[in-house]
Amino acid sequence: MQGSQQQQAYDRGITIFSPDGRLYQVEYAREAVKRGTASIGVRTPEGVVLAVDKRIRSPLMERSSVEKIHKADDHIGIASAGHVADARQLIDFARQQAQINQLRYDEPIGVETLTKAVTDHIQQYTQVGGARPFGVALIIAGVADGQPRLYETDPSGTPYEWKALAVGADRNDIREYLEDNYEDDMTLDDGVGLALSALASVNEDGLSPEGVGVATIAVEDERFRELDDDEKREYLEANGVLATEEDDEGEENDE
Repeated sequence: MQGSQQQQAYDRGITIFSPDGRLYQVEYAREAVKRGTASIGVRTPEGVVLAVDKRIRSPLMERSSVEKIHKADDHIGIASAGHVADARQLIDFARQQAQINQLRYDEPIGVETLTKAVTDHIQQYTQVGGARPFGVALIIAGVADGQPRLYETDPSGTPYEWKALAVGADRNDIREYLEDNYEDDMTLDDGVGLALSALASVNEDGLSPEGVGVATIAVEDERFRELDDDEKREYLEANGVLATEEDDEGEENDE
C-alpha cells in the first residue's frame, strides 16, 4: 500500500522526479500526442513540406474549422499533433516571437531561433507547480537565408532537427516508411509526394483532398503556401493514393 501511495505522489507532481529519474506528467503528455492524428514534415534541398491528416468525426462539421497547419510567419509553418487548444497557445506564442524579432531587429526570425524560443516556453511548464505540460508536439518548418530547416518540439521542451519526421498516431510506422523512401536529393514535388504516400501508408482506404492538409515553403521565394484541393488531388493521383470513394463519413477525429 505504501509503495502505491508513493507512486501516486510521483504521478501527480510535475516538479517531482521519480526514483528512476522520470517525470510522469511529461510522459503522459507524450501519450496525448500519440492520440492525435498524424502530421508529417519533409525537408528537401528545394524547400520543406508539411502534411497532416484532417479526418473529422461528422459530415456536419465544417472541414475548414479543422486546423492542423498554421502560418507562424511568411517563411515558417507549423503542424501539430495532440491537444488542439495547447497547440493554439504555442502557435500564438510563436507568432508573437516572430513579430518581436521583426520589430526589434528588422529581419525575419530564424527557424532555429523560433524553435528554441518555443521549446524554452514549453520547458517552463515542466518545472512549475500548479501547471501541466503542453500535451502537443509541433513540427516547425521554414526557410531562412536560403536554408530549409525542419524541427520537432517535444512536451519535455526539447528541440530536434530532422530530414523527415512524423508526430501523432502511427508515428513509428510512418517513420519507417520515411526512412525507407527518403532521398537527400528530392525535389519539393517529390517531398510532397513522399509526405502524402507516408500518410497513406497507414490509411488503407487512401486519402481524399479534403481529408489532408499540405503546405510548402520553397527556397526560391521563402513563402509559406497551403495547397488547395485541386492541387492536392493532383498529387494524390500522381502518387496512386487517391481514395476511390471520397466519403469520410464515420471517420473519427482527434487533434
